[in-house]
Amino acid sequence: MRPAKIPEVLPFQKGQRLKTLRHLVRLFWEMWRTSPYLMLGTIVMRLVVAVQPPLALLFTKFIIDEVVRQTGLGPLGAGWIESGRLNYLGMLLVGEFALVFGRDLLQRGIQVLDALQGELHSNRISVDLMRHAAELDLMHFEEASYQDKLERARRQAASRSTVLSQVFGQVQMVITAVALAIGLLLYAPLLILLMAVAILPAVYGEFRFNRLAYWLSHERSPERRQMEYLRQIGASADSAKEVKLFGLGTYLVGKFKDLADKIYVENRRLTIQRSAWGALLGTLSTIAYYGAFAYVVWRTLNGEFTIGDLVFLSGSFGQLNGYFQQILIGFTQIAGQALYLDDLYSFFDIKPTITDPARPKPFPAPLRRGIVFDNVGFRYPGSERFVIRNFNLTINAGETVALVGENGAGKTTIVKLMTRLYEAEEGSITIDGTDIREFSSDDLRRNIGVIFQDFLRYSFTARDNIGVGRIEAAADLPRITRSAEQSLANEVIDKLPGGYDQQLGKQFIGGQDLSGGEWQKLAIARAYMREASIIILDEPTAALDARAEAEVFARFKSLSEAATALLISHRFSTVRMADRIVVLDEGKVLEAGTHEELMALRGHYAELFELQAAGYR
Repeated sequence: MRPAKIPEVLPFQKGQRLKTLRHLVRLFWEMWRTSPYLMLGTIVMRLVVAVQPPLALLFTKFIIDEVVRQTGLGPLGAGWIESGRLNYLGMLLVGEFALVFGRDLLQRGIQVLDALQGELHSNRISVDLMRHAAELDLMHFEEASYQDKLERARRQAASRSTVLSQVFGQVQMVITAVALAIGLLLYAPLLILLMAVAILPAVYGEFRFNRLAYWLSHERSPERRQMEYLRQIGASADSAKEVKLFGLGTYLVGKFKDLADKIYVENRRLTIQRSAWGALLGTLSTIAYYGAFAYVVWRTLNGEFTIGDLVFLSGSFGQLNGYFQQILIGFTQIAGQALYLDDLYSFFDIKPTITDPARPKPFPAPLRRGIVFDNVGFRYPGSERFVIRNFNLTINAGETVALVGENGAGKTTIVKLMTRLYEAEEGSITIDGTDIREFSSDDLRRNIGVIFQDFLRYSFTARDNIGVGRIEAAADLPRITRSAEQSLANEVIDKLPGGYDQQLGKQFIGGQDLSGGEWQKLAIARAYMREASIIILDEPTAALDARAEAEVFARFKSLSEAATALLISHRFSTVRMADRIVVLDEGKVLEAGTHEELMALRGHYAELFELQAAGYR
């Protein structure tokens, strides 16, 4: 990994920066919809808190001037209480106490409301992220650029709700600063000019370094994703056996450390530069403050200001100086945070390319004619090579067809096209004469039961592991047990201590792991759970032994007589039970027929069958 060269001119045009700032408006409305009452509460509280600092300083001025006046009247006599000499001073003290005490209560209330609002919004945005990811096409998850966007969006989903609290804090400080500035303008306008001279360089420096930090984070998204991957396989139950057997621990740690160290060096350089410039510009601010303080003291000594005025002006300038720095630097930080919001919202702005028709046709159930691939061509996004082209195949209703062929022949791609995980680039796929693009995607997939070789092993209960196959029927235990019996998964579940309620997997306490074959039987049960018109098994028995595989396929054959079935397998012993076997080669149908017909043909199928059979002799 080459070190990132920090550019002299940042790659963010003004239009892009304005676009990212508009995300703040989008964030505001999202958080308002999350909880308008919490939002309104924090706004009102901040408005009240905003006017407290100048009022407290004003009370302090009046108190000091009153104390000076009282000292000129001589010592307090015995009847000072009855005389009411200190009533005005007492009222001022009570008033300032009420301001300070009320501010503390309101600040705590604001923290509570912000925390609740932030958690609600974080939960909502995480739900929205998951929902949007579910709507995107499969290609979005099989391309590195989209993976980088998703990774950046995940990082921002849980943390960007604090940006709005920063914005509200900025508005609160602006109101406070305006009130303080009015006092300074009335007494000493020169102080405002001194403040501007001191603050503007610091603001520019902060603005530049915020953008640099975002740029560096953006540029290193691929490397951070690699680090997350290394962290996962280096400390995961799924990879632990292989890591230990191959002695990969040191290798993985070395790769992770190499990436982490290089990113650290870049961040360290930026941090040091930022700190050095901050120290220099902070010194200018300090000089300006004490210059202003000396100016106020000089005018007080000349009798132009009272002692109370001195305290009020010096306190106002000090606070205003701090507020102006926080406001201007805060705005640059918010602008930087808005850049990160762009990472989040740019993911939400990705639109699926596979869309449903305005008036989808109902899926034909049961099938009458079958499935037809007519001159279908497809290549994966970014690739010039067609995986399949001029592909023609008819699967009759109620027929069990097996697809065989070497790796890369296009078998799994056909399944992805048939289920509209991808869209055919050429030709059409019809079911009972209707193009699958005329069905809604949900309706199409609801009527197709698919199990891929790389099925998920959910860390759910055994019941839920099967129930996800038809999520709307996940509470239907009789249907779940029936599906388990059809896939022979009931034999696995009967041995579990908790039966169908047993937590599976080692990720959570009390979970029990299964063998690869046992997991596979549960996965096959999901396909039966759908009770679909079309059943597709893509290498479904790779983890089963020969006996278990024979039992599963014998059961599959008997149960799929009322359905149309597509079977993909590398094991030729299992595909013999299919009504028809289709041999694929480089995305085209090379041979088709029953096992006996293909063996008599003495072609590619017969050659592959003999090669595999020889391994068992």
